[in-house]
Amino acid sequence: MRIIDVTARPVDRSQSRSTVLALLGAAALFAAVSWRIVSAAHADPRPETLSEHAPSGVPTPERLAELRDDELATIELFKRNSAAVVHITNTTRVRTIRRDPIDYPIGSGTGFVWDEAGHIVTNHHVVAQANGNTPSRYFVRFAGDEEEYEADVVATAPHRDIAVLKLLKSDRARVRPIALGRSADLAVGQKVFAIGNPFGLDQTLTTGIISGLGREIRSQSNHKISDVIQTDAAINPGNSGGPLLDSSGRLIGVNTAIVSPSGAYAGIGFAVPSDTVKRVVEELIEYGVARRPGLGVTLLDDVQAQRLGLRGVGVVEVGSSSAAAAAGLRAAGRTRGGEWLLDEIISIDGVEVRSQENLLDALDQKAVGDTVKLVVRREGRTAEVPVTLQWIE
Repeated sequence: MRIIDVTARPVDRSQSRSTVLALLGAAALFAAVSWRIVSAAHADPRPETLSEHAPSGVPTPERLAELRDDELATIELFKRNSAAVVHITNTTRVRTIRRDPIDYPIGSGTGFVWDEAGHIVTNHHVVAQANGNTPSRYFVRFAGDEEEYEADVVATAPHRDIAVLKLLKSDRARVRPIALGRSADLAVGQKVFAIGNPFGLDQTLTTGIISGLGREIRSQSNHKISDVIQTDAAINPGNSGGPLLDSSGRLIGVNTAIVSPSGAYAGIGFAVPSDTVKRVVEELIEYGVARRPGLGVTLLDDVQAQRLGLRGVGVVEVGSSSAAAAAGLRAAGRTRGGEWLLDEIISIDGVEVRSQENLLDALDQKAVGDTVKLVVRREGRTAEVPVTLQWIE
C-alpha cells in the first residue's frame, strides 16, 4: 500500500475550487437527467393528456354555469354572427425571378355575408386598387376555414366607402347572411359589438357603446359621409368593412374609420349607418352603381354666388327633361340692363342651404324618387317648390 502525503507539496487553491465546482455541476446534471428518465417512465404516455386542460374556445357546462347573463348573451351573439364575418385579401398578380405568376397580397380587411346569393359587403378602401392599373384579385376566407374563395367586385360607392363583392364559388353551407337592423332610432349609450380581423387576427370581438350620432367624416375619395355612428368599441387596421352589431346581433353599421394620432385605436371609431348601407348595397347589386339623387341642375360656383350677394345656391342651367325642369325651376339669364336673373335655392326640407356642399349633403340623405320641398327665391320673392329627385350618374 502506497501512502501519498498530500501535505508534502503546496496546493493551488483556485484549481481546487474549480475542480470541486466541476464535480458538483456534473453531479447536478446527472441528477436532472436521472429525474427526467424516471419521470418519463412513470408518465401517462397518452398524448391527449398534454392538451386536456388547454383552452379550446368551447366553455364547459361548469364554466357556463359560472358566467353572468350578459356574458352568456355576448358569447351567443359572437357564435351566431362570426360565421357571417369574413377575411378579405386584396392581391395583385406579380412574376417571380423565374417568371412564375403569383398572387401577392397588397391589402386586407373584413367583410360580411349580405345574402344567400354570395354577396359580400365591405369598405371601398379595402378593395381599392393600390397598384395603379394592375388588376387585383380578391380572396375571401370564412371563420375556421383555411380555404380561400375567390370573389369579384360587383360595384363600389367611393362616396360612401361601401363595396360589394360576389363569391365565384363557395361552400353554400358557409353562406350565412347577417341579420339587418335599423340605424334610424339608435341611442347614445347603447351597447355595440364589432367583429373583424385587426392586424390580421381573425375573428376578433370588441365591445363598447355608441358614443355619438350624426357625425360627419370624409371618405378616402374626400366625399363627406353624414349621419355616421361614433363608437368606443375598439377598431383597428383590419377591422375596416366589418359589422357593427347591436345587442340583438343585428347589423347597425359598417366599421370604416378611426381617429388616431398614431394610426392605432385611440377610443374613437366610426361606422357607416346600416340604413345608408342597405340603400347603397341594394343599388350596387341591382344597377352596378350607387344611384345618387339629384335635381338635374348646374349650380353657380360658391365664390361667384358670394360676389353676387346670394344667400343660397344659384341655379345656372336646368336640364330639359330634368326633375328641376318638371318642377318649374329656370336656368340663369340676364336682363336688358345686364343684371343676373337667378333661381336661388335657400333651403331643402327645412334645412338651410348656404353652399353647394350643403345642398349636396342634404340630397345625399335622400333616395331617387323621393320628393323634397325646396324654398326658391326668384326676383325677390320666395316660393316652396316640390321636386321629385332623379338619378344622377
